[in-house]
Amino acid sequence: MDRSTFVRFRNLIYQQSGITIGEKKESLLVSRIGRRMRILGLTDFKAYYQKVTEDPEGTEMVALIDAVSTNVTHFFRESQHFEFLSLQIDEWLKKGKRKFRVWCAASSSGEEPYSIAMIMHDKCSSYQVDYRILATDICTEMLARAETAEYRIDNPESIPLKYRNRYLEPVGRGRTNAYRVNAELRNRVTFARLNLARPPFPMSGPFDAVFIRNVMIYFDNAVRSALLAEAHRLLRPGGFLFVGHSEGLAGMLNSDLKRVLPSVYLKD
Repeated sequence: MDRSTFVRFRNLIYQQSGITIGEKKESLLVSRIGRRMRILGLTDFKAYYQKVTEDPEGTEMVALIDAVSTNVTHFFRESQHFEFLSLQIDEWLKKGKRKFRVWCAASSSGEEPYSIAMIMHDKCSSYQVDYRILATDICTEMLARAETAEYRIDNPESIPLKYRNRYLEPVGRGRTNAYRVNAELRNRVTFARLNLARPPFPMSGPFDAVFIRNVMIYFDNAVRSALLAEAHRLLRPGGFLFVGHSEGLAGMLNSDLKRVLPSVYLKD
């Protein structure tokens, strides 16, 4: 890929998804786009750029964004957030709250929203509670995988035993460590494609908790600020915003979002 073509792809990806491809990430971009080009039988990057930009249906643009999206996740990743949410649900239930709405903004292959669903069902099953989780991602491939709810879990011990026994079902004879999230939880999670770089979003909220974790590291400050403003709009007063432990947000948060723990914020 020549330099000018790299810059054109870089600009296109930013315009369409908000994802920033660094100056030194040319080899990574070549690798990820190359896999898609091999599927299409193409060998010329300029020809692929033309195909993406001239596709009237926009399906190849979706495929390009799928190809360059980074999807790293697992059940109960950054477990402190889930422990905090569990305690907070207890508090809400004690105060008589019986309706919960949670948004996972970058749900990837689904482990995050299903982890939340495990906690919520465990806490709420003794009450008459209406809870729903909206899980969004820009990558259609990840969303399709999430909806199957089937996972190879090489380290099942990373999932608390009470959740593992109750909500994960072994699947397929001879398939080592293959599990499916049970139907009860699957029915509580709705998956949808959403581009976080294109606010305002169609949801009206309000949400009790918004998880925007480990995705803003791929955005510049302009995209981050707009996304955080939208998250603030969608949170109810008394709701919580969760961001990734490595995501510094100094100077970008609304003044009435108060830090209560590292990477956890309360909307006053």
